[in-house]
Amino acid sequence: MASPDRMTSRISEFDLIARIRARVAARDDVRVGIGDDAALTAPPPGRWLAIAMDTLNVGVHFPDDTAAADIGWKALAVNLSDLAAMGAEPAWCTLSLSLPNAEAAWLDGFLDGFLELASRHRVALIGGDTTRGPLSICVAVHGFVDPQGALRRDAARVGDDVWVTGTLGDAAAALHEWRAGGARSEALRARLDRPTPRVAAGRALGGLAHACIDLSDGLLADLGHVCRASRVGTEIALTHLPLSSTLSIAHPPALTQRWQTAGGDDYELCFTAPRTARLAIEDAMSVCDTPATRIGRIVAGSGEVVVRDAEGELWTPTEQGYSHFVE
Repeated sequence: MASPDRMTSRISEFDLIARIRARVAARDDVRVGIGDDAALTAPPPGRWLAIAMDTLNVGVHFPDDTAAADIGWKALAVNLSDLAAMGAEPAWCTLSLSLPNAEAAWLDGFLDGFLELASRHRVALIGGDTTRGPLSICVAVHGFVDPQGALRRDAARVGDDVWVTGTLGDAAAALHEWRAGGARSEALRARLDRPTPRVAAGRALGGLAHACIDLSDGLLADLGHVCRASRVGTEIALTHLPLSSTLSIAHPPALTQRWQTAGGDDYELCFTAPRTARLAIEDAMSVCDTPATRIGRIVAGSGEVVVRDAEGELWTPTEQGYSHFVE
């Protein structure tokens, strides 16, 4: 789909807002939604309110040829992934759109993807903002979590297993293929454009896992956040990292290992849990239809992430993960 600045059917800002509001589903706990100065909502008693926000910019978080529907999906998915990492149930979201031009066809495509995912998780869009500028999308999500089941980064314990959901490296491989301009795998590109937020898995891990984080900047970088927050270290086995058959066939191990450890954009969950919870976690993930793999263990330390190869020797990564402000 063409980018907004190449389209011709323009609409006003108020028509744009009305177009969004007309497609938004209602929720009983939203007292006032789109159209007023602020939304009014009613959180359920006895539960904490979880809030997360992410911004996506063209050329940074998605290639400039990404379809509008895929941008809409991803803008919400990366935020739902943050709620999943906290063990929260999604409820509401706000949307801020910066567009070079307000174009009806692009907006409708964007809403197709955004609201498709919102419907799957019963998320109500309750407000936001629109402005003219470079293509940029900012979403804030709100969810509910039981105080006893909230997952945090600072709760990993020495002796815990380290797990990840799904497979790692597919999205980074798709971005590499796009940048190279050669043959591209549709299956890998789908993992980049439409990540799967592990909401059901995150909720199922409440009471089972100790610490959790979603993998946006790469396994080493994000697991390092958990270790530093928890004041522990970790050892992971390179050969235990889950690899999709598509990625293993398309690219050599030297590349796949780099993308699995530091590629980013996976939006899988990485969590720690006691050894005694192994069977319960396997059962819970089976109910959620979410594959999960044990990749290592938490050890004494102060933030170190150590990777070992098939022979048990130290494996030195060529990079640690993505950072917005480090070249």
